Formats: sequence, C-alpha cells, structure tokens
Amino acid sequence: MTDNNAKTLEAIKYTRGDLRILNQLVLPHETIFETVLNVQNGHAAIKTMKTRGAPAIAIVAALSLAVDAHTRFQQGQFNTVDEAVKFLLESLDYLKTSRPTAVNLFDAAAKLEYLIKSTAETAQEPANVIIAYIEAAEQMLIDDVKDNKNIGKYGADYITKNAKNPDAISVLTHCNTGSLATAGWGTALGIIRDLHENKKLEHAYCTETRPYNQGSRLTAYELVYEQIPATLVCDNMASALLKQNPNVQAIVVGADRVAANGDTANKIGTYQLAITAKYHGVLFIVAAPSTSIDLKTKGGNDIPIEQRPAEELVTVAGVRVNDNEPTAIRTAAAEIDVWNPSFDVTPASLISAIVTEKGVVVKKEGEDVFDMAAFLK
Repeated sequence: MTDNNAKTLEAIKYTRGDLRILNQLVLPHETIFETVLNVQNGHAAIKTMKTRGAPAIAIVAALSLAVDAHTRFQQGQFNTVDEAVKFLLESLDYLKTSRPTAVNLFDAAAKLEYLIKSTAETAQEPANVIIAYIEAAEQMLIDDVKDNKNIGKYGADYITKNAKNPDAISVLTHCNTGSLATAGWGTALGIIRDLHENKKLEHAYCTETRPYNQGSRLTAYELVYEQIPATLVCDNMASALLKQNPNVQAIVVGADRVAANGDTANKIGTYQLAITAKYHGVLFIVAAPSTSIDLKTKGGNDIPIEQRPAEELVTVAGVRVNDNEPTAIRTAAAEIDVWNPSFDVTPASLISAIVTEKGVVVKKEGEDVFDMAAFLK
C-alpha cells in the first residue's frame, strides 16, 4: 500500500492486516518502526505523539481500526452484522478521544461512521461491513499523498507569483508538516519541496519549535534527508531573520483546524510568526487539506486547545554527546507552575492565503476574513 520507491520519508507503512508507524519520539537519533496491532495501540501512539500531524493522526487512527477489524474478522469474532457495526462505531468513538484539536481525525471518523451505517443497511453478513470499512481506510492513505502533492503545487505557484523576487525565494516554516506528519510529501513542507524541485527555492529555514522541538528533531531531519538547503533557527530568532534577510519572502505553516472564517489553530508559536510576517510585509501562508476546514467552528475562539503535560516544557530529551545514550534533563525549577498549550490560534486577518488540495483561498478585497464555506461549495 505504501510506495517503497518514494523519494520522501515514510512514517506510515501499511499492507492489509499490518500497520507499522515510525516512532517520532526517538527521532532523529534512532529510526524505530513500531507495529500497531489494534485500536488501543493506535490511540496510544497518537496520544503520546509517536504519531503526530493532523493528517497522519487521522490516517493512523483509521488504519489501526482496519488492522484490528481485519484480525478479529479472520478469527471469526463477528457473528452478525450488528456485532461488526457495534465494534467499529465504538472503536471510532474511542479513537476520537486521543487528540482534541486536530479536526482531521473527527472528519475521518464522521465519514467512516456514515459508511459503516449505510453499508449495514443492506449488508447480508459481517464481511460486507468489515471489508467496506477496511477499503475506505486504505483509500484515505492513498488520497492523502495525492492531496499533499496538489497542496505543494498550488502553494509553490502562489508564492512564486506573489514573491517580490521569484528567482531567489527563501521560506521559513514552523513545526513539522512533511512526510512525518502526513501519509507522504507533506503540506507546508510539501510546498517547500515543490519550490526546491522547480529550482525556485534559495533556502529553507525551520524553527526549533519549542517546547516539543518538532522543528529541530523532525523538520531538520527531513530537510537533511532530502538534501534541501536549510538552516535551523530558534523560535525567538524569526523577527531578526526577516529583518536581516530580505530573500525570506514567505512563512509557510500547517494547520490542525481551520475555522469557517479562516482563523487557524496550529502549533504554539504560529501566531507570533504571523504577527512578525505582517510587520515585515512577508507572505504568511497556511497549508492544510480541506479536511482541516471545520465549518461548524465559526471562529478561532471556538477551537478547543489541547493542554500538554508540564514535563514537556521543563525537560529536554536527547542523547549524550560523549556516548550517544538517550537521556532527559530538567531545565527549570522543579516547583515552577507551567502553562503548556499545544496550539495557538492565528486570526484570519494575519493570513495571506490558505492552500488546500482544491486550490488557494484568498480574502475578498477589503475583507479581514476568509469565506471557507463558499470555497468548499
């Protein structure tokens, strides 16, 4: 099911009945694929952030249930259609509790729930429902790669057409939005890949992305792997970078949820990048599949923001320089209070464009918000 000849990294390896995910907690020091046997494994992988990135979360959730259902079906555990339906629906409800902010998971679950119920109406035996579910989950994996390629093309074209100097474009990105966060290629990082392939990219910059360091651990890893010219910067260096390097003409980020008005929730630190982009007259582009668009959420104030454990902020994990052994150290006073939101919300007024697999969304002249509902029609 996955393309072994793919140029980019693979974080999800799947064939029917077998799912393995790249444990992103140990990157870039180790490359370990872990087998996901059931929905409990899938839930844990998402909750602990072994798998992360809104598209990847949805796909791993769907495929973990596909593997679990396949195994149980092979073992003859479903005697009736109702038993199969009950298992699938309850499992999807459980998987939805793993991460609250990424809407892709809820969108995927809603589509799969509809499929299960509609298939059950005419199903003669449990196999009809189980196979229909498995095939639908597998198609999500295939579609995600295709969608990412389209995002990359649309985003690269938009930047090239709107850049002050289209022959020397440098781009700053935040968090990780590449193959490790999706089924392959990536969203915001997919745009950078497309610019690079078309020889429009001068340089890519990635933020460290505190406190979980997805930029330094994951994005830097992908950029080095793909031999894209790149530099790592701390989060608090972004404004200085834009002031000193006029070739940085765009900041490109992902999104875990896009509200109906174009407000977006993304990794903590995104909001301040949008502010500095506005001040410096730099394009600020959000790249996300249309499944990240949540028309039921009117604006950013309605997006639930996940709070992460304090330990992520006051400790740093890595390997010791002298012997390459994994270790973790505390960096803050043990008794200090911690506020650790995983995401922040960027107002639509600060966003230049939202790039999806369906095209580029821009605001009407004189408007501060996007009309995402009109775009999706």
